[in-house]
Amino acid sequence: MGAKFLVLGATGQVGSALNAILDDVVVLGREQADFSNPASLAAVVENIRPQILINAVAYTQVDKAESERDLAFAVNAEAPAVLAQIAAKLEIPFVHYSTDYVFNGSGEKAWDEDDATAPLNIYGESKRAGELAVQAAGGKYLIFRTSWVYDAVGKNFFNTMLRLGREREQLSVVADQFGAPTYAPHLAAATLPAIVALQNNTELSGIYHLCGGGETSWYGFAEAIFAEAKARGVELKIKELLPINSDAYPTPAKRPTNSRMNCEKARKLLGISLPDWHLGLQDAFSIIA
Repeated sequence: MGAKFLVLGATGQVGSALNAILDDVVVLGREQADFSNPASLAAVVENIRPQILINAVAYTQVDKAESERDLAFAVNAEAPAVLAQIAAKLEIPFVHYSTDYVFNGSGEKAWDEDDATAPLNIYGESKRAGELAVQAAGGKYLIFRTSWVYDAVGKNFFNTMLRLGREREQLSVVADQFGAPTYAPHLAAATLPAIVALQNNTELSGIYHLCGGGETSWYGFAEAIFAEAKARGVELKIKELLPINSDAYPTPAKRPTNSRMNCEKARKLLGISLPDWHLGLQDAFSIIA
């Protein structure tokens, strides 16, 4: 038997966070595991023969996916299908991360796992196809739908706001899209006890919602980022933050206005939950400030 854990997605936010906390782990990047060539992945996994397989790779360029449908589906649907199938063959647990974008993003009620899916864009369609493929493989699996993932070092909303806050005196941020920011290291940390729960009870295989506690808008998140930055003595140029509606900031891909997710199933069945999103923000700043 090879390493206990095989994590795919060495440079991603969740993959990096998993690598930081796991022992006996092999973490592979794009050079060793090419998700644009899904058929090549089975041999990669079989060569390492881990005890647990975690897929932290995703095509996440939501707008670009509208013009790169084939690549989005290769990475987000076809590759997870291959991985789930080889995990089932090796009889090992498979962990996969998905998104609130599988829903239509309407209303104000937090989404439950069994709510009807109806993606608004190609990215969401590809991620939903990936979920279905993992379920169809017939192995032991955990699919975690999460939202607004960020860390202190990657390309994400958190770091974009800090960069723009240093460069500009005024910023406009969308205020009519609601969800929960999820700090990648918190998501990674919760994954480990969930795997143990699955190993102890294979009937726990399924889809779970797992994101930061509480809710806010992108505007509210930006407000909190700048407030925390100023409290920690980070030099900023920003003087005015303006709330705008989504229609004032058109994008190629339609965005959900409601990304809220009910995470009670994960708490009750797997015994896991993530801290309030404000705590994730404080942890991110503790790294950079």
